[in-house]
Amino acid sequence: MRISVTTLVAVALLMLASNVNAQQEDVKIGKQNIAMKDGRMTPEALWAMGRIGGYSASPDGQKIVYQVGYYSVKANKSQQKICIINSDGTGQTTLTTGTKSETDATWLDAQTIAFQTGGEIWSMKADGSDRRQLTKTDGQVEGFKFSPDRKKVIILKSIPFHEIIKENPKDLPKATGRLVTDLMYRHWDHYVESIQHPFVGAVSDDGTVGELTDILEGEPYECPMEPFGGIEQLDWSTDSKQIAYTCRKKTGLSYSISTDSDIYLYDTDTHQTRNLCKPEGYVEPQIDPTTSMKYQKVNAEENLKNNVGYDQNPKFSPDGKYVAWLSMERDGYEADRQRLCCYDLTTGEKKYLTESFDSNVDDFVWSDTKDAMIYFIGVWHATENLYAISWKGEVKQLTDTWTDFGSLQLMNNRKQLVMERHCYTAPADLYIVTPNFKKPEKTTVSQLTFENKHILDQLGKPTVQQRWVKTTDGKDMLTWIILPPNFDETKKYPTLLFCEGGPQSPVSQFWSYRWNFMIMASQGYVIVAPNRRGLPGFGQEWLEEISGDWTGQCMKDYLAAIDDAANSLPYVDKDRLGAVGASFGGFSVYYLAGHHEKRFKCFIAHDGAFNLASMYLETEENWFSNWEYDEAYWHRPQLPNAKKTYHDSPHKYVENWDTPILCIHGEKDYRICYTQGMQAFNAARMKGLEAQLLIFPDENHWVLKPQNGILWQRTYFNWLDRWLK
Repeated sequence: MRISVTTLVAVALLMLASNVNAQQEDVKIGKQNIAMKDGRMTPEALWAMGRIGGYSASPDGQKIVYQVGYYSVKANKSQQKICIINSDGTGQTTLTTGTKSETDATWLDAQTIAFQTGGEIWSMKADGSDRRQLTKTDGQVEGFKFSPDRKKVIILKSIPFHEIIKENPKDLPKATGRLVTDLMYRHWDHYVESIQHPFVGAVSDDGTVGELTDILEGEPYECPMEPFGGIEQLDWSTDSKQIAYTCRKKTGLSYSISTDSDIYLYDTDTHQTRNLCKPEGYVEPQIDPTTSMKYQKVNAEENLKNNVGYDQNPKFSPDGKYVAWLSMERDGYEADRQRLCCYDLTTGEKKYLTESFDSNVDDFVWSDTKDAMIYFIGVWHATENLYAISWKGEVKQLTDTWTDFGSLQLMNNRKQLVMERHCYTAPADLYIVTPNFKKPEKTTVSQLTFENKHILDQLGKPTVQQRWVKTTDGKDMLTWIILPPNFDETKKYPTLLFCEGGPQSPVSQFWSYRWNFMIMASQGYVIVAPNRRGLPGFGQEWLEEISGDWTGQCMKDYLAAIDDAANSLPYVDKDRLGAVGASFGGFSVYYLAGHHEKRFKCFIAHDGAFNLASMYLETEENWFSNWEYDEAYWHRPQLPNAKKTYHDSPHKYVENWDTPILCIHGEKDYRICYTQGMQAFNAARMKGLEAQLLIFPDENHWVLKPQNGILWQRTYFNWLDRWLK
C-alpha cells in the first residue's frame, strides 16, 4: 500500500536515518573501496555504496553541506557523515571524523554549520573546526530548525503519551503487558507510548539554546505526524515571529479513520494558535467509522473550503505574505492528488495553484523571481521532473529526463536550485539546476557530487527502455523494460514481472537498495515493470481505477504487460517467467498465484496482503482499508466493490496455486502484519508446493539492517536462479 505522501526516496532516507540513530555508534565507517571482479552488480556492492541524504546551501551560495550514510556489513552498523563541497564541484571534504553519526547539517551563517549528533545540536566552522554543543537536553533532540534571524530554534522532542496505552503501575516495574483502550495504539513498527512535540527555545549571543517552550503544551497530538513526518512539517515566518506547523488533532478511533490534518499558525510572542485550514466555528461531521469516506463526504466544494484531507509541509513565501503547503482534497484517501494550496496571510484567501497539473506535487520551494512563483517536482509518465508555476497560474515543465528528482532547495542567489537526482542505473547524487521559465529547453542541469563513481565505473550498465503496451480495455500503458548489461538480442533471458506497491506509488526512475532493477538485470534477468492502473503520473482517472477494484483491471494490466513481452520480445523466454513484488505488489503476487494460468515458474512476495478480511482489522491505519475496500467485511448488504474485494482475496484461491513461492515478511511490520506472510507460506506447504519463508523478527515493512539486507538479496536471487535458470 502507499506508505507516504512524500516521494519514496525521501521516505527511504528518513527510515534509514532512524535506523542509524538507534544503533550503537562505536565503529568508524567510511567510504567503501570495493573491487568488482566481472563488472556485475552484487548485493555486497549495493551495500558498499554511500547514500546521500539531506543537504543545505550556504547563505552566500558558495558551498553545499550534505549528509552521506555509509554501511558496514561486517559490523552490521552504519554511520552518517557530514560532507561539504564548493558549488562549482571542487573542494569536496568529509567533516565528520569520529565514530558517531552526524546529521541534519544546516547553515547558521556563511561560515558556521549547525548539526545534530548524540541527540543534541552542535555547531562547527565550515572547515569542521571549533565544534561546540548548543543544547543540553540529555540527548532528546530529534530534529531542529533555526529561525531566519537565528535568535530562536524549533526543537523536536518526544514526550510520554499514555492516552491510548495506559502506563503500568509503579509497583510492577517488570510487567510487560500493555493495557490498550483505543485504536492507533501502534504505528508502522512501534507501539505509541510517546509522541513528538515541537519546542521553541531562545538562542543566546554565543549560540547556546535556553529554556524550551512546548508549542502544543497540554495537547495530546503529535507534531510532526507519524510515521514519516519530520522537521519539513514546520516552517518559520520570514520575520521569525510565527511558526506554521502540521498537525492532525485527533486521537484514538477518530485518528485511525481520518487523514484530516491541518496547518496551524503559532505566534511565538502571544503563544496563540489559529487554524489556517478550517473556518472558525467548523464542526466536524459525524461519520461511520467502518465505511469509506467517499460515500459520506461527496461535496468537493466543501472539502476544498475546509481542507478535510492531508495538509502538510507549509512554507512561507520570501516576502512573508503567503504560506503554501501540500494539500489533498478528500478525507480518508491517502493517495488523493496532492495539490499546492496557497494561503494569503492578510486576506485569509486560499487558492489551489496546480489544478492544471493532473498529478502529485511531491516537493516545492518558493522563488521570488518575476517569472516563476514556485518550483516543484512531480511525477508524469513515470519520471519525476522539475516544474514551475508562474504568478498567473501557468505551469511549465523545466526538465525532461528519464530520471527522478527526489528533492529541491533554492540557492541563495535565487537563480539556481540544488536538487537530488537518481535513476534505475545510478543512486542519488546532488545536482545544480539553473531553471529557465521563459525557455524551459534552456534549463541546465550539472552534476555536483559523484559519491559512487568509483563503484559504478566498475559495473556493466543495464539498458533501460520505454514500451507502450495495449491493455485489455484498449488503453496505452507505459512499461519499463530493463535489459542486462552486455545484452545479446540473439539469446533468450529469464524475465521478471515487477509488481509495484502502494497501491498508488509510481513505477518511476527510483533507486532502491532492495528492489533494485540494476542488480536484477546484472544477475541476468530482463525486468518488465508496468505502470498499471492505480499509479500516479497518468491522470487522476487512471490512478483511481484501483480503489475498490484491487483484482480487476490492474491485474489484467500486469498480465497484458508480461504477455506482450513474452509474445513480442524475442529475447524474453516465455518458459522462464517469474513475478515479484512487495506490499501491494506482494498482494498482487499472491493473487496472480491463483490466476496466472501457468504463465509463471516462480513467485516472490514481500510483506504482501494475503487475507483481506483479516488485514482489515490488523492494519493500524484504518482509513486505508476503508477507502480501498469501501467498507468493513461484516456489512450486510455489502457495497458491490467491497463484496468483490473480499470475495477475490488471494487466500480464497489457494486451491489454484501450483507454482513455487517465496514469502518474505518482517515481524515489526504493523502496516501489513507478518501473519499474512505466514498464512501464505503455510498454505503453499499444505498444498504440497515448494515454498520458503524468510521472516525477520527485527525488521518492519522494509529491511534496513545491513546483514539482513544481504540475506534478503541472496535469498531472493537463490530462489529465482533455482526456478528460472
